[in-house]
Amino acid sequence: MRRIKSSLTALSLTAASLGLALTATPAHAATVVVSTSAALTSAIANATAGTVIQVRAGTYYPTATLQSTTNGTSSSPITLTAYGSETVKIDGSSLPSGSWIFKLTADYWNVSNLTFQNSPDSAVVCQSCTGTNWNNVKTINGGDSGFTLTGDGTVNNTVKNLDSYGNYDAATHGENADGIAVKFGSGSGNLVTGARLYNNADDGIDFWSFSSPVTVEHTWSFGNGVNRWSDSAFAGDGNGFKLGGDGEVVGHVINNSAAWGNTGNGFTENSNTGAIVINRTTAYANGNWGYYFATGSAQLGRNLAVSNGSGKATYSSKVTSYMNSWDSGVSTPAFVSTDASSTYNARQSGGALPATTFLTTGSTTIGATMN
Repeated sequence: MRRIKSSLTALSLTAASLGLALTATPAHAATVVVSTSAALTSAIANATAGTVIQVRAGTYYPTATLQSTTNGTSSSPITLTAYGSETVKIDGSSLPSGSWIFKLTADYWNVSNLTFQNSPDSAVVCQSCTGTNWNNVKTINGGDSGFTLTGDGTVNNTVKNLDSYGNYDAATHGENADGIAVKFGSGSGNLVTGARLYNNADDGIDFWSFSSPVTVEHTWSFGNGVNRWSDSAFAGDGNGFKLGGDGEVVGHVINNSAAWGNTGNGFTENSNTGAIVINRTTAYANGNWGYYFATGSAQLGRNLAVSNGSGKATYSSKVTSYMNSWDSGVSTPAFVSTDASSTYNARQSGGALPATTFLTTGSTTIGATMN
């Protein structure tokens, strides 16, 4: 008994020195509470199925990419989250040039209520992941795309209530830094919902060279492609929703979402000739077209385009267009408000997009409902 007690005491002292607090629960479902960067690095690297990592309030400065290749399971996922309602920021300022803050090549992780900021490169990268859930995460002011899903075998991942903004790749003059990138890979069942993607150098959302359908819903993309960095060679495209490219033919689905104030197009196929579905969305005051589908066979239904620089929509004869604001016999409802200030407000309790009357119309048939 004394030996056991001594061993437990030693374990407790070791945990305390690392800034960890261990909850006496079964080994397959350990809870680890961390309060230092070293402890956070260790907890992520050593997590196993069922581990719950809770991060205490503060700003953490890891000196190497936080990463894991260890899988959870569908019944025992690995959880990484803030402790209670505390505010946690993971800052990449101390990382080597070109580093990501957090990289997963793993399945069944739940990550929530964390901010990843000031990354030298992309903030969060999930590579060939299955069954991950991301909720109330922020990726801000990074050196490339804020949040990335990539690789073959990218399956059944959900990104919910993501805020991703201020991302800018100085080395390539803003050409690559998107709010969220689902690129260079394949895999079914991926969902983006409730995201705010704004003020990024390149696009709000980019599906370049991803060969499987992705679904997006209740997502706002705005203010992307504006040269906020005084870059004389600035190259950001500034599309709200860039839905393809690199020869992939794939039918992504966009529901009840909005794009405004982007320097490029609101919604664009970007040479993807697949049967993209765009349903009940709004494109307002974008620099180019509200909807650009010049080569593909998209299905555009019940969409609303107002005050876009090049016009409401341009599309090929293969596109199905029905009950949109540019279609014959369809009237354009008036907006309740064109003041976007409320869209920057804090999210609602539980993480939903902030309540707003911006771009709402009260219509039950056309345009985004803005919630």
